[in-house]
This record gives sequence, structure tokens and C-alpha cells, in this order.
Amino acid sequence: MGELRPLGDDLNDASRALAEALRELFESLQVSVRRYAARRRLDPGTVSRYLNGTRLPPWQVINDLFTDVAEHHGTAVTAEAIELVRNLYGSAVDAASSPKHAVEILEQQLADADHVSRRSSVRGDVLGDALLDRTQRIADLETRLNQLEADRITEQKRADELAEAYPDVYGLLRERDALHIEVERLRAELREAQAQRAAAEGRCDLLERQLDAVEQATAAALPPGRRSMPKILVVDDQPDNLLAMTAVLATLEQELVTVSSGREALKALLDHDDFAVIIMDVQMPEMDGYETCAHIKRRSRTRDIPIIFLTAMGTGPEHSARGYAAGAVDYISKPFDPWALRAKVAVFTSIYLERHGQ
Repeated sequence: MGELRPLGDDLNDASRALAEALRELFESLQVSVRRYAARRRLDPGTVSRYLNGTRLPPWQVINDLFTDVAEHHGTAVTAEAIELVRNLYGSAVDAASSPKHAVEILEQQLADADHVSRRSSVRGDVLGDALLDRTQRIADLETRLNQLEADRITEQKRADELAEAYPDVYGLLRERDALHIEVERLRAELREAQAQRAAAEGRCDLLERQLDAVEQATAAALPPGRRSMPKILVVDDQPDNLLAMTAVLATLEQELVTVSSGREALKALLDHDDFAVIIMDVQMPEMDGYETCAHIKRRSRTRDIPIIFLTAMGTGPEHSARGYAAGAVDYISKPFDPWALRAKVAVFTSIYLERHGQ
């Protein structure tokens, strides 16, 4: 069994504590790093970095490690042990580098959106083939029915004889009507699959642009000559939510303007002209997020400010599609990852600074 690499030299206390706990769990398996990586289809170097603390593993990797330890020893891992490691993991995440963690989250979101797009594309192809087959069958039946009708008109005297000669005519009519209904259903499903694919492709494009911007921001810090940073507008009718958002975005060193309604948001946009991004709740009294967004996009002065919807309504297609149709650049469901939100705000701040030559 190969030895583990020593712990990293420059680890913070939280990362060191998590790495030591993971190493203790791993060593109880009595297998080499390479063998375990092959078992879980992971890169051996990546597993080594997880265990020496130089790279923060996803929680799924830790969960898999618990499963393997339980299987190896024949007993379940205690709830106390899992809670201890979870607390250590949370502390390590808080102490980790936010841009790097944000890139990992955005990459996962990009993978999910790409999966939805590919699945919708395959479903669209299947529905398209089925629709073409049913359409061709309808055309076939229409030809046969037209021929029968022509015969009935031409040989009216033989109507009774033709009815006996073609007893299946009414059955063909019923089959044609049933196929018409099925074709309409298939067309509706195809339109839904195409819309879902288009939404997923749009999200893929947005996530790719955000990844590029985050990686560029990570590789090169802002030069010291930049001074006045743009503001961030936060709109939510719940005071607790505004307080939480203030805590999440405080580390960006930008002025936060917080308001509790859509009308106050429109007034704030009249009083200030240097907002880099707007973070808005959807469910608000009097004027909800969608209506407020529509007012903002109608004003030439504010229509280019990016808007992120942050809501507890969920990320179902009917909600996210309405958000994107209203003009939002992103639609995030609560609870959300604070690192990812800060990273997205940093992206739009960088875009603002580039546009204004700061």
C-alpha cells in the first residue's frame, strides 16, 4: 500500500483539520491511493491532493469515502462522525479561495445545463421522427379516403355495393382522427423539448462567459489605479434577506444599496447611475420582480444593467423561462451558494469597469 503524501506546508487550520480527518478515514481502508482512485474512477493525483489538504474535495467524494469505510468494516459510520467531518468541511469551505471554489460550482452548473441540452436534443429527435411517421401515415390515409370518396361520387348508384366492398372505410376515418390527435400531442411535446433545449443552450452560453470572466479575474487582479467601484442594488421585501445579502456581499468592498420594494428600486436607479448589477427577489407585494424588471428594461438609462433573480420559488422551466423572458441574465434558487453569487457579481463588476474604462 503506497504512502500518503505529507500534508501541505501552507495549509490553514481548517483545511489541515479536514485533511487529517479524511486521511484517518482513508487509512482505515488499507488500500493504496492509486487503487482507490481506480475504484472510484478518479485521478490518483487529485485524490492525493484531497488527502494532503492542498485541494478541497466535493462533498460527494467525502460521502463516497464514508460509504466505502462502512462497507470495508461491515458497520455504518456513526452520525457523530459524519457531523464532525461535515463541520470541518464547512469551515474549510469558508476558509478556501472563493474564485477557485466559484469556478468549480460554475463548471458543475455548466455540466448540468449541457446535460439538459443534450437530453432535450435527443428527445426532440425522437419526437420529430415520430411526428414525421404519423404525418406520413395521415397523408397515406387521406389518399385512400379521397379515392374512396371519388368512387362514391362517380358511382353513386353503386353506393350500397361500395359500402359492402369497402367495409373498413369508417375504421380508416376513426384511425385518421386518432392519428390527428396523436400528431397534435407530439407537436406540443416537440415544442416543449425545443424550448427546454433553447433555454439550456442559453444557460450554457451564460455560464461559459461567466467562467471565462472568473478565470480571467483570478489570473490577473485589478491594477492599483482603479478607484471608484460601481454599486450593487439589492431588492427584497424581507429585512432578514437584505441583512443576509449584505453579509454575503460585504467582502466585495462595493457599496450596497438595499431597498424593500420595486418602486424603491426604480427610485434608486434615478438617484444613482453606477450600478454594476441588480439582485432582485421575485415575490414582492404591489410590484413583483418580473414587473419591476420590465420597468427597468423599458428605460434607456437602465436597460443595460444586468439583473439576477434570487428567489425561493424554485428553478422549474415555467419560473426560469419567465425570468429570462423578463430580461434577467440569471435565475438563482434559494438556498444559494454564497461563493457562486459573489463570483457572478464580480463578473458583472469587471464588465462594468471594462465598459467605463476604469
